[in-house]
Amino acid sequence: MGHGEFSSDPQTVWLTEDGTDDRKMALLRGFSFKDPAAKVWLAPAGSVIDGASIPRALWTIVGSPYTGDYRRASIVHDVACDQAGGDEKKRRAADRMFFHACRAGGCSIWQSTVLYLGVRIGAAAPKVQAWHAAVATETSGPRVRRTADELRLERDFQAIVDRVLAPGETDDPEKVERRADEALAAVAGLKVRVPTKRSSRGSRARRGRITRGAREARRGK
Repeated sequence: MGHGEFSSDPQTVWLTEDGTDDRKMALLRGFSFKDPAAKVWLAPAGSVIDGASIPRALWTIVGSPYTGDYRRASIVHDVACDQAGGDEKKRRAADRMFFHACRAGGCSIWQSTVLYLGVRIGAAAPKVQAWHAAVATETSGPRVRRTADELRLERDFQAIVDRVLAPGETDDPEKVERRADEALAAVAGLKVRVPTKRSSRGSRARRGRITRGAREARRGK
């Protein structure tokens, strides 16, 4: 299965700001990813990225956003998340794109699945009371111990990964998404409502049945 392609290698510059953890970067020129449906996910020149879509509390097991084969994927995903704002449908689309981008960047199915689940946890964290403290305690600099809240988030993440991968690996992000929805509900009690589309074919079939029924009713009079 083809997963898409990147426009080029990204060109960035680190941003140093007083009072911050200095993990922000700015793109010096436009960078993009074309997904399997030929949609282009653009990160314009000047975009500021910080890798915040995966909670820092999970970096020790998932990895930081600026290393590995998913470095380029994290850039377009950061921008897509910013553009999505609070639109859950757009955020879910950005997360599926992230899976494709990870695969296109060279990550294995297993790695891409774990990374995908990392960004799903990042999106879900504000809705899960038990994870609030772990996300709120994200600080810069070295530490010798992890907080109890961070360990709780890590355990929940591992339980979600186990559930999603239990049936075996899949290279289809939509299947991964469905499994993730079920795992988030089981582990964190998060109920995900996904809007469903009625197919035009199904709508035509229903209209046809109604029309036939009306004709038969008129004949019966």
